[in-house]
Parts: sequence; C-alpha cells; structure tokens
Amino acid sequence: MTIALYYWPTPNGHKITIALEELDLPYEVKLVNIGKGDQFAPDFLKIAPNNRMPAIVDPDGPDGEPIPIFESGAILQYLARKTGKLYGRTERERVAVDQWLMWQMGGVGPMAGQAHHFLKYAPQMDPPQVLPYAQERYRKEVGRLYGVLDRQLQGREFVAGDSLSIADIAIWPWAMGWEGQQQTLDDKPDLARWLKALGARPAFQKGRAVAAEARLPTMDKQAMETLFKR
Repeated sequence: MTIALYYWPTPNGHKITIALEELDLPYEVKLVNIGKGDQFAPDFLKIAPNNRMPAIVDPDGPDGEPIPIFESGAILQYLARKTGKLYGRTERERVAVDQWLMWQMGGVGPMAGQAHHFLKYAPQMDPPQVLPYAQERYRKEVGRLYGVLDRQLQGREFVAGDSLSIADIAIWPWAMGWEGQQQTLDDKPDLARWLKALGARPAFQKGRAVAAEARLPTMDKQAMETLFKR
C-alpha cells in the first residue's frame, strides 16, 4: 500500500524521501508549500499538529489501520521498525543508531537551521537583519558539531555501525548544506568522504531530487515571514 508523504524539498523532507527510496517503499508526495503557509492548513494540522512537515500517513499501520506520523525522527524510526531495516540487528546496535539520530534531531538540525537563517535569510529581510553575534554563535556551533561527526567517522564507513542506518539518512541532508552554513571540510576529511559516498547512492540522489524544482533559490520577504512564523 502507498504511503502518503506530506513534503517540501528541505533537509527534513529529504530525510524521508531518501529513507523511502532506500527501503523501496511506495509513496505518494503531497506537497506542503511552507513558503505559502500550507503547513497551517486545518487538514494538515490534523496530521501534524506542530505545523511542520514532513509527515506521513501509512494506510497499513501496526494494527492494519491507517496511522499518521509527524516529526522526521519518529517517521524514520517507524519506517525502520516496520521494515526491519536501517536500524541495526541487536539492541546495542539500535542504541548506537538512536543516539546519533537524536544527536541530529537535537543538534545538527536546529543549529544548522539557525545558521542558515541568520547567515542567509535574515540579511535579505526588509530591513536587513545582520546580527554578527547570532551569525558567529551558530556558525561556530555547527563547526563544532561537524568536528564531532568527522571524528566519529574516522575508520568508519557509516555513522552508527557497519551498515547504513536512519542515523546516516537523518544527518546527511543537513551536512550537505555545509557551504551555506559557512563551514569548511578542509580539516574534516572523513566527513567529506562520507558525504561523497552517500551522495553517490542512487536512493540518496533520487530522494534529494524529489520536487527539487518546487523550491525557489530565493525567498521574498512575505515567504520568509511565513516560513519562520511561530
């Protein structure tokens, strides 16, 4: 049965398309244009009450009934449990995957998102919001986190074990934005190697390409204000 994916081409959205491609699960994309405020639509809020995409509805839930799921980390864990893939073979391996998944959810995602906002979007606002303290704070924290990741990848092909996992899938779309976060890979050879290796996988390429044409390279003031509305 086909999973409904509520999606927009962002790093968090890419996590789910990549996972679905790696798992070879059928899915139908339902675009949620976060620049126009689709995430606040009443029907979408029934699925994702935190007004954030991605979200899914699996018509073949654990009890045979449809199940809606929001939050990208929860979706990844669900899909991995459902298929028995990308989550390790033992409890020890699953703990390793979980801790790096949570590291992404609590660290890389929020910090890289703030870096993108203050380094790229805020200066485009009217009037421009150029905040050196915020820019430096998030630039440095993202750099620290990528240093942690680079050290973890020394001598390892994957983040959390000897095979691809949902931890790799969660981290990669955000780390691929390192240039926009004003980072360097010159001193992070293992991170650079990992980014390139995963980027060569067909499922990663196909997942990242889903609806790529829908996202404009720049946003106008109204779209930015809608995107960062709370």
